[in-house]
Parts: sequence; structure tokens; C-alpha cells
Amino acid sequence: MIPVLEAVPNFSEGRDRAVVDAIVEAISAHDVEVLDTSMDPDHHRSVVTFIGHPAAVEGALVDAAAIALERIDLRRHAGVHPRVGALDVCPVVPVHGLEMSDAVESAHRVGEGIAELGIPVFWYGEAAAEPGSGLAPLRKGGFEEFVGGWPSGRVPDLDAGRTAAHPTAGITCVGARPVLLAWNAWVEGMEREALAEIAGTIRERDGGIPGLRALALEVPRQGGLQLSMNLEGVQARDPFDVFLRVEGLVEEAGGHISRTEVIGMIPDTLVFPAATHRLRLSEPDPARMLSARVQRHALDRTERDLGTVVEWVLGAGSEVPADIRDAARLLAGRATTKPSPGEDA
Repeated sequence: MIPVLEAVPNFSEGRDRAVVDAIVEAISAHDVEVLDTSMDPDHHRSVVTFIGHPAAVEGALVDAAAIALERIDLRRHAGVHPRVGALDVCPVVPVHGLEMSDAVESAHRVGEGIAELGIPVFWYGEAAAEPGSGLAPLRKGGFEEFVGGWPSGRVPDLDAGRTAAHPTAGITCVGARPVLLAWNAWVEGMEREALAEIAGTIRERDGGIPGLRALALEVPRQGGLQLSMNLEGVQARDPFDVFLRVEGLVEEAGGHISRTEVIGMIPDTLVFPAATHRLRLSEPDPARMLSARVQRHALDRTERDLGTVVEWVLGAGSEVPADIRDAARLLAGRATTKPSPGEDA
């Protein structure tokens, strides 16, 4: 089975298109497929989603980290989303032909490559010493918390030879995890403080919905109030149930959800297009269905690899047994009983 690894790196740049384009260009230089790129000026954050063979994904992530190191300066960064690094969060996800243990190994290789750039690294998720460790405790206080040294109990797993964060690129959190749903609900008719209470009610950390992280954010550049959520373990949970719970709490507080948006790819469990109207998803696009894109990518890679093998077999002539050459001709769509030029039948 063709191994396909997904990567969803989050960069602390959501306003300068040239920087994000440079990051995407570095990623695209590898044999990977970029599925989605999003930028948010209020979060001051961008998210790139891409898939490929694990080795190609790993190389792309390290090169992207190098561009972020070169182009992003956290000393001049301010956004509503928590962050500790230029390449802030770097999760990898096994989506086809891979086990979680394979993704953990990839995450560790990526982290080691990033540390070689001089950027300290924390492991999280399944890549952590205690699998399942979350991001929130690691990023408490943000980049500024690490400028003067390591806070008590938060020494990076790879310190990159430093006693504090990189002065401009900070720290990167590298992890392995299952498929996750990242979505924002746009809320009207209530104040941020009331929405923050709802976020506290629903997030797992405070005793709410298992696997759910939630933040109430003001997004002045886009003129609104936002409940930013990540739902982990979507294969075992129904996002629609989560939405109904959130919607009910918002309406009880006198507000309403005007729309939701998915960041990155759409997991199968977010029923599409049946849920589009009920969830009020903005700009739904079937091309963003994760499983369909992964299957297409795996098929394309299989066809390409098969073509490479066929070309080699037909070019090897008498070095390859005749029955194998005949099979290669059939696969190439040019079955014949006559030898090809240069072949010794």
C-alpha cells in the first residue's frame, strides 16, 4: 500500500502573502502535493496542508522551517492566536498505508532537522514522551515566556544548544496525531466575555467535550467574534453533535452562529454536502474532502511508480525474462508479440 503522510504546519504569518508564498514554494520543491493554504490576518497565522511520501514530507517541513526562520521575526509579531514559534506547530498525520508509530518516527526526524537549524523543539501529541500531551501547556505565555530562558517544567525536548528560545524564530512544537477538524464559528449578538465562558464550558481541558480545544477571539480586522475550535479524534466523534452543543449554548446566551469555516481539509465525519447548510459552512468545496484527495494522490503515485517500473523493464531488454517484458508491454498499453527495437527476444 502506498504510504501517504499528511502535514499541517502552522506559521506565524498571516498578513504578508510573499512570505507565505515563499514557504509554499519551498514545500512544493519536494515531491509532495499541496492541498490547501489559508491565511488569517487577525490570527496572524497561516496553515499549509500537504501530503506525500514520508521522506518527501519530512524534507519539505525542514525546508519550510528554514524559510520561516529567515522571513519571520516574532519580536514584531502580534496576533490573537497563541504562538511560540515562527513555525509554531508542526503536526504529521498518517492518512494512508501508515501506522501512528510511523508518523511518530517521521515527527522525530523532522524535529531533529529543525533543531539542527538552531530552533528548540517540543514534542507533543503521540510524539511526546507521554503520548497525547497537548499544546496548551507548552505554549502558555507565548513566545515571550521563553525569551529569557526555560520556564520551570518546560524545557524543550531538543534545546538546539540554547538556553532560551531562538531570538526571532522561537520554538517549534512537532507532533504526530490522528486526523483533526480545525474550524471557526463566527458568532454575532454577544460579547467576547460571554463567548469565553462558553469556550471554557465546552473545551476538554476544563471538563467539557473530549478532544475539543476552544478559544473565544475578537477578530477586528475581519470585524467579528470567533469561536476557534480544534476537534481531535473525529473518527470516533460526531462533529455535528459538537456543533449542536455549541449552537445551543450560544443561543442560550442570546447570540447566534452566522457561519462556520473549516481550516485546511475536511474530514469525512463532517458530512458533506448534507451538513453544509445546517453547519452554515462558508465556501464549501468538494476538492477539500481529505479522503478523496488522499486516495487520488495515492492512485497518482501508484500509476507514476508503475510507469517507472514499466519503462525500466522495457528498456532493460534481454536482461529481463520475456514473460515479464510481455507483462510490461500489456501494462504500457502496447501489447505485441514482436520484440521492441534493441531487445533480444
